[in-house]
Amino acid sequence: MDFINGLLGQANDFLYSFVLIALLMAAGLWFTLRSRFVQIRMLPEAIRAVTEKNKKGGMSSFQALMISTASRVGTGNIAGVATAIAVGGAGSVFWMWIMAIIGSASAFIESTLAQVYKTRDKDGQYRGGPAYYIQQALGQRWLGVVFAVLLILCFAFGFNGLQSYTITSSFAYYVGPGFASTAIPVIVGLVLAALTAFVIFGGAHRIGFISSIVVPIMAIIYILLGVFLTVKNAGQLPQMFSTIFSQAFDVKAIFGGFAGSVVVTGIKRGLFSNEAGMGSAPNAAAAADVSHPVKQGLVQMLSVFIDTIIICTTTAFILLLSGVQGSEQLKALPFVQAAVNSQVGVWGIHFITFSIFAFAFSSIIGNYFYAESNLRFIRDSKALTNVFRCIAVLAVFLGAQADVDLVWNLADVLMGLMATVNIVAIFLLGGRALKVLKDYTAQKKQGKAPVFIAEDVGITDTEVWKR
Repeated sequence: MDFINGLLGQANDFLYSFVLIALLMAAGLWFTLRSRFVQIRMLPEAIRAVTEKNKKGGMSSFQALMISTASRVGTGNIAGVATAIAVGGAGSVFWMWIMAIIGSASAFIESTLAQVYKTRDKDGQYRGGPAYYIQQALGQRWLGVVFAVLLILCFAFGFNGLQSYTITSSFAYYVGPGFASTAIPVIVGLVLAALTAFVIFGGAHRIGFISSIVVPIMAIIYILLGVFLTVKNAGQLPQMFSTIFSQAFDVKAIFGGFAGSVVVTGIKRGLFSNEAGMGSAPNAAAAADVSHPVKQGLVQMLSVFIDTIIICTTTAFILLLSGVQGSEQLKALPFVQAAVNSQVGVWGIHFITFSIFAFAFSSIIGNYFYAESNLRFIRDSKALTNVFRCIAVLAVFLGAQADVDLVWNLADVLMGLMATVNIVAIFLLGGRALKVLKDYTAQKKQGKAPVFIAEDVGITDTEVWKR
């Protein structure tokens, strides 16, 4: 196990130090400039689009947003941010913000492409994502299958194992030393597996319904806690921001051991949290029933801001204003629990335990939705889907007993490989998404309610957007 973990760690360092960061930053900056800062310029339009009602029977923009937000808002927003601050320092928060702002342009491009190249499955539901646009627009089914396999392994096993582990570890506070040797991890794993089975065997509608209820309620409550603690410690805000910015640009922190530096830590945990450019959210974006692909591209762009600028920042403020110092020994969830405990007492620990359960469980559901969509891309078989659902439920159970370092490293490597394939694809296809954006803005200027016809922008290889 140590040998495997070591190999994954080396692959992880190489991938993030020399490949992925350059690709992510390049893609984000390129699409920010080419779209004329769409993530800022059209933010009000994104807020308006999310409130539109969908056609009867289809998945709404809001439900698709909540599925993608459910996947995004989880371990990364609480335990991931805490690990980034404990290991990389307060400056890593700045690089999370930068990654969110720049990356949201990539999120817009990938989700717009997913809408353009979506298909309708045997159940009458829309499906799509990078595997679909790689096959249809690039004509490379084999590469689409490679992406689909990476996503399935990453989300159904890596990420869901990690979410399950984090939920289980949140109960360690109540047991103390020797927690891992008790029956509690097994019991929690069984409960999580049962809840997961109940939701995912209900299909996309049940996933959308659960996500649209759990995510907004828990996010609002968690943000309110953050606001309360921020107001309580308002006098420390200038010092906190000074620490964030000074550490973000500290030369030693940036270049000393680059693979574990403040920049890499911030970007890695930022990517794990908001998934911008990674190729996951487009799977939810494609499921929405909208009149124009840009609408869902804008909505998914908004999800990045909700995830990082709002929720991750909430966690960062809670930690940095608490007075509790994170370290290699005090990181992830215990760091958050200690920080909240120092501010509001023991009930705060109970609240964080409940929050991580709700956020992480909603992530399990959102992650599974992505994995099933890609399984159906490889082979759309009801029998195969049911077998996969059983395996995915088993993965949730086993994740509750997993080794945390192994699960984090596995998730990071798979996420990095998946993101690399997707970024290359959106670099090649991004011009088409920009044409679609131009069509949307032109119709808006004419006072029309935008309706998309693929042929009008010279795209002829779609299945859905016909005249």
